[in-house]
Amino acid sequence: MQIDRVLPRVCRSWGTALCVLLLWANQSAAQPNNQGLPADEPFSYAWLKGFARNQAQQDYVDHSNELPKSLQQLTWDDYQGLQFKGEEALWYKDDLAFRAEFFHLGLFFKSPVHVYHIEDGKAALVEYSQDLFNYGKSGVNGKKLPADLGFAGFRFKFQTDWTRDVIAFLGASYFRAVGKEMQYGLSARGLAIDTAMPRPEEFPIFTHLWLEKPAADSETATVYALLDSPSVTGAYRFNITPGHRLVVKVDSALYPRKAIERLGIAPLTSMYQHGENDRRMAYDWRPEIHDSDGLAMHTGSGEWIWRPLSNPRHLQFNAYTDNNPKGFGLIQRDRDFDHYQDDGVFYEKRPSLWIEPTSNWGEGSVQLVEIPTVDETFDNIVAFWNPAQPVEPGQELLYSYTMYWGGIPPVQPKKAKVVDTFTGLGGVIGQKREYYSKRFAIDFAGGNLAMLGADTKVKPVITTSAGKVEITSARPQHAIQGYRAMFDLVPPKDSLQPINIRVHLEANGYPLTETWMYQWTPPPEEQRELYNQ
Repeated sequence: MQIDRVLPRVCRSWGTALCVLLLWANQSAAQPNNQGLPADEPFSYAWLKGFARNQAQQDYVDHSNELPKSLQQLTWDDYQGLQFKGEEALWYKDDLAFRAEFFHLGLFFKSPVHVYHIEDGKAALVEYSQDLFNYGKSGVNGKKLPADLGFAGFRFKFQTDWTRDVIAFLGASYFRAVGKEMQYGLSARGLAIDTAMPRPEEFPIFTHLWLEKPAADSETATVYALLDSPSVTGAYRFNITPGHRLVVKVDSALYPRKAIERLGIAPLTSMYQHGENDRRMAYDWRPEIHDSDGLAMHTGSGEWIWRPLSNPRHLQFNAYTDNNPKGFGLIQRDRDFDHYQDDGVFYEKRPSLWIEPTSNWGEGSVQLVEIPTVDETFDNIVAFWNPAQPVEPGQELLYSYTMYWGGIPPVQPKKAKVVDTFTGLGGVIGQKREYYSKRFAIDFAGGNLAMLGADTKVKPVITTSAGKVEITSARPQHAIQGYRAMFDLVPPKDSLQPINIRVHLEANGYPLTETWMYQWTPPPEEQRELYNQ
């Protein structure tokens, strides 16, 4: 990732949401040759791991520049004209719960992906053919394309609705899925390398995919993937089960080619332009615009943390140290249409994505990257797990986890959780402000808050890395059967250093809520307007 620019979201119409960061991703993608891959031969995950390990000993080969010129020069509208024929879907004529359709190469999707079909334990190549696609008004003459062109990716459709897909793999190692809302939003990746470093980010790619034919009575589909890049190879297995929450069980084995400074496990990518807590880019008529509004973390020690997202003036990078985390995810907690007023892309329906480790992840940190963006067509939020141990060539790194895609994550804090974060100018209304301060108002609901007696003294516990806290309070909010913590933070004079803040509510020394965590960067002195009469 270039830290001086935001990530382009090029696929807005792909389910009215996305955006797959792909211009850069595909420019650096690798395509190992097919020699040694099984065709009509027994296939297993063990074989795939062995192949990936061997591939890490070979020189990296880049085939991303071999796309025919007629496909490189497409506009986005042209690319949309390359439509897969639904009746050609894999398993179309079988009475199964899934059908697989394929994406055509072109535009930003420049690296060919070889797709295999597994049946009875044997893998056979799904051959590209111009007959699989309608070329419409794209201007592409399919008859002139190479017979072995390959695909850009695939998507699964499920028996509940054969018109809309439930999960799609497209571009580098990106994929995204939907829950019962059937609304795309944030994306996931197989792996992230050197995100937000002072050099270009590396985007590994799934170069080969194996789709295993489901059993006749199964509502779970299995996909295998070979990952490759200049720094690492990897083997992946995805067990995909659509439903109220779409569940993906992931097993991965990574084989570094060289030392990697910042490895991102289970990376998530989303968009935050503005919301209740950050109105820096709130020039649009819609009250809020974001695919996710917070990073949730359930630490190895059992603490629940809620970190509202922001659209900062400059790139922000934060690392939250942990040991064997219980889970983390980018969440769209605010699911009220009235807060967005968008009847076109329906931000209130965007899925949350919760990551639950199912193996020993050891020591490391959940890392969050927030990048400035001027509008909603850019993905500017990235979150992932970064292991503390150095990544060196010759290692085998094993990570297993379960992904839950859907509106509400499968696990919730037992204590009250944050439901709103508001910010504004501090001070006392009606009194002249003598100095600049920032007002924070945090609403908590749930847990035992509704049970508190009128004589119970609720106290906000506030810690900051700098500045002075004043005008603190915690008072009932009957509309939400919860409480509001409120305080002003006076930044150090002339300081532009980010200030880290932690807040929770307690009564009689007992924590009542999850921990609200925030990072606020004070504005320059000349922008600290007091707005006195």
